[in-house]
Amino acid sequence: MNTLTATATDTDKGTRLDRFLSEALPELSRSRAKTLIKEGAVSLNGKTADDPKAGVSPGDTYTLNMPDPVPATPEPEDIPLDILFEDEHLILVNKPSGMAVHPAPGSWQGTLVNALLHHCAGELPGIGGVERPGIVHRIDKGTTGVLVVAKTEPAHAGLSKLFKTHDIDRTYLAITRGAPRPLVGTVDMRIARSTSDRKKMAVIRDEESGDGRHAVTHYKARETFGELDKGVGLPAAALIECRLETGRTHQIRVHLAHIGAPLIGDPTYGRQRGIKAYGSGEAFIDATTRARQFDRQALHAASLGFVHPVTGEDVFAEAPLPPDMDGLLSALRKI
Repeated sequence: MNTLTATATDTDKGTRLDRFLSEALPELSRSRAKTLIKEGAVSLNGKTADDPKAGVSPGDTYTLNMPDPVPATPEPEDIPLDILFEDEHLILVNKPSGMAVHPAPGSWQGTLVNALLHHCAGELPGIGGVERPGIVHRIDKGTTGVLVVAKTEPAHAGLSKLFKTHDIDRTYLAITRGAPRPLVGTVDMRIARSTSDRKKMAVIRDEESGDGRHAVTHYKARETFGELDKGVGLPAAALIECRLETGRTHQIRVHLAHIGAPLIGDPTYGRQRGIKAYGSGEAFIDATTRARQFDRQALHAASLGFVHPVTGEDVFAEAPLPPDMDGLLSALRKI
């Protein structure tokens, strides 16, 4: 058990205890401080201080008995990781397709958390009292690319704040069936759980409705491929760059499908597999076959940039397109 102390000054007068402790002790988030106070881990002058809302007074010295982290429930697994950046506070990895971020029904093993518990063995001081990596955002099991994970409580709190205030620069690449019109634009539409299928998300079409959560996706077509039909002048497929202001569940998949450009291979939001295109010849057959057989949503988290929440340094990481998307692009470029 680790014992920490914090003494209130004149500027802290009247500050809530949980807020004071989280500001005085960088190891703690405010929610973690609140939990520890309620659990009786904080004392003032030998008496338990168990009210998170209580105001502090100048000169008060609080003692916090920080419990040792309990072992995480997921088991460590020796799974190779493609590490893009790592320091004592956080780690950025290039997640492969087919790997879930966190254990869940259907994916209890082989997840990123299992891999990180092995990779970071002995380096996790405890987040929320548990010896575990701090997941602050997720990408779908079938999506590849850059993902950042906290290793310490200060990094977890700082990254969570950055994502909440949208101070994270995130770029995704998607290969779509058809292309959005216009080729450059913004989708600003709220997203909520579908009322017809609880496994799906959907845009809220009623602009006056307060349902769902605010979601904004900026997009632009980097390349377009082939023709939808002879003489119509519409692309059969496109490579789309997306930048997120928000990070809602399935946001890019839902937004692009809504504007008529679903992701190739998307099993949930793509109405049919592959692409509709005009043409003939071996290159055409190869491209359309690859698109039809693509077995996941063609989406890749290409880059992630932010100001390090602990050191203040700029952090930026890029992940190259995975082989399956790269191969699909190469084929599409020939039609």
